[in-house]
Amino acid sequence: MLDRNDAWLLLGEYTKGESLRRHALAVEAAMRACALRYGGGETDVDEWGITGLLHDFDYEMFPSETEHPYKGAQILCGRGYPDRMIRAIMGHAPYTNVPRDTPMARALFAVDELCGFLVACALVRPSRNLESLEVSSVKKKLKDKAFARTVNREDIKQGAAELGVELDEHIRFVIDALRPAQADLGLQPNGAE
Repeated sequence: MLDRNDAWLLLGEYTKGESLRRHALAVEAAMRACALRYGGGETDVDEWGITGLLHDFDYEMFPSETEHPYKGAQILCGRGYPDRMIRAIMGHAPYTNVPRDTPMARALFAVDELCGFLVACALVRPSRNLESLEVSSVKKKLKDKAFARTVNREDIKQGAAELGVELDEHIRFVIDALRPAQADLGLQPNGAE
């Protein structure tokens, strides 16, 4: 049985940086929403959410492409996490060549880079939130290669395509999924000061 609290403790054991923890929370929120839309519904929410929470838990300690997410997969395997979660986490890094052959794996890849990009978009807004963030504004920022330059724009586009949804629809869906988690992401929910 998966336990979100245990997953949070595991994340904290390997990830000390606040920004990477916030990214994990963003991907968790998006994956929980994806479980309802692309998965088996309520029964998948915790598993998909925990997969999102842990997808980069090893990155801070093992940031190279020769280590991440391989080290994390070994740790998760040793702690009894299901193979389907581990494969999804492996597949979120294209260079592993692990196929994204399940809805959970495709969703994780599709939300990972986009979550980071949307939070960056929100942080430069005067309101510092997602409340009025429009898809058109996000797409305009996607064209600006200097903005959030470490975000792989091609992965964002490919992720939506692998899910079989239009990019605009996917952006809107993930914005909506992140809104309830804004306070945990370092954003200002509802424009609070």
